Amino acid sequence: MGKYLLVDKTILPDCYEKVIEARAILASGRVTDVSEAVRAVGISRSTYYKYRDYVFAPNDDMECHKAIISFTLSHKAGVLGEVLNVIAENGANILTISQNLPINSRAHVVVTLDISHLSVDVDNLIKSINSLDGATGTKLISVE
Repeated sequence: MGKYLLVDKTILPDCYEKVIEARAILASGRVTDVSEAVRAVGISRSTYYKYRDYVFAPNDDMECHKAIISFTLSHKAGVLGEVLNVIAENGANILTISQNLPINSRAHVVVTLDISHLSVDVDNLIKSINSLDGATGTKLISVE
């Protein structure tokens, strides 16, 4: 495992996001020094200096472009087609599909997607797939 983690910001202390905001304010030129930037976002200078080299927001260079999603489908005609339509309607491009043979009228499917043009976030795509009649257990396996 590498030294970096992808973490949902809702579980992190607010100070991490505020460090990113302070760095953006400094980069924009709206303020001229760190003291003004940290005052604007409501953190201390020591917090800023402690985390400034370790906390980053995704940008165009770091943004994920591939996702692997798994789900289980009922073995009835048209269900996989509906899932593929939802994926396409939301701007993702299917790179690979792996579908197991149905056992007990359920088939496990794994898709790899190019999500560089996704019109919704991945969580909403997963919810959309899971809401389809015949699709259950939709999970994000990995993003890159």
